[in-house]
Amino acid sequence: MAFIPAVLVAAGIAVLSLTEASRMPSVQVSDKLVHGVMYCALECALMGAFVYMRRTRVRCYLSTCVAATFYGALMEVLQRFCTLTRSGSMDDLFADFVGAVIGAVLVALVAARINDPMVND
Repeated sequence: MAFIPAVLVAAGIAVLSLTEASRMPSVQVSDKLVHGVMYCALECALMGAFVYMRRTRVRCYLSTCVAATFYGALMEVLQRFCTLTRSGSMDDLFADFVGAVIGAVLVALVAARINDPMVND
């Protein structure tokens, strides 16, 4: 149950990543920013599940960043080979990675704040 939000975010990323470009609405913001935000959301959802299960070790943060980045790599490969109007990009993959790292840092800051005894008193 804890991973349902992460699965939903991953499914949304897959739909957005694999929809032909001609069917996508025109976005006036940077493509790299969109990638960063999507993978930040994925990382937050993944780590949110671990925080919910009270497993916030550094290993969890690292493994979820790696998992989110591998998922981004998979989406880039699928874009390259399974769509006609999209192509895979190392720049997009880097933006995915940066977004995942930002998400991990955000969750770490929130988790530290929640677990801070000064806050809970």
